[in-house]
Amino acid sequence: MQSSLSTVKKLLPLLIAALFALAPVHALAKASRADLVTKVESCEAILQSFQRDPRIAIPASVLANAKGLVIINQFKAGLIFGVKAGHGVIMVKQATGRWSLPVLITASETSIGLQIGANDVETIYVLNDDQTARLLFKQRFRLGVDAKAVIGPKAAEANNPDYKVIDAPVLVYSKTAGVFAGATVKAGYIARNDDDNAILYNTRYTLPELLYSNWVQPPAEVQPLMNLVQSLSP
Repeated sequence: MQSSLSTVKKLLPLLIAALFALAPVHALAKASRADLVTKVESCEAILQSFQRDPRIAIPASVLANAKGLVIINQFKAGLIFGVKAGHGVIMVKQATGRWSLPVLITASETSIGLQIGANDVETIYVLNDDQTARLLFKQRFRLGVDAKAVIGPKAAEANNPDYKVIDAPVLVYSKTAGVFAGATVKAGYIARNDDDNAILYNTRYTLPELLYSNWVQPPAEVQPLMNLVQSLSP
């Protein structure tokens, strides 16, 4: 046991140095449009998988009141220091009742604690007011800090006589695959990604215009997700 701890202590500076060394390379790498389309399609698949499983599905009554949706796909891994990073989309219901384009965002979370393992984390945030989505106008915001977020009720609970829609700005639905052990201190945020949206939509318009105007026609690749959300929350 003492030998293992000694090995970890010796390797830890190298691991941290490697993370910092790789960070600039990752930041400078530009995604292809095909990669970005795949990200949108993965978010559609996440929403479909949630709604197929009554144990985690979002109730129709919750979706009916939704003003926006954030769908996030993250990967989390850690040993002593944990890093959760990923991608997602945000969509809002416009004044006309139609849902907006899916606008690409990034998601990140760092944590400190004794952690061993890795997992995929799929999360859907239901936004119940118009103000929360607009927090992204300032580049990034922390869910649970800038906007109060609570675990949302499941579809399986909808038939319970005591069921009621929870009144909170953000309702959270999440599932994980894999194993991740250890207490963590979380400080997660989501941020706009105007560079990726410029590639995906071939436009100079940024997140506010993409969400709240109809100036960009949806390309065929994002239409399935838009149709799915529209069918769930007409």
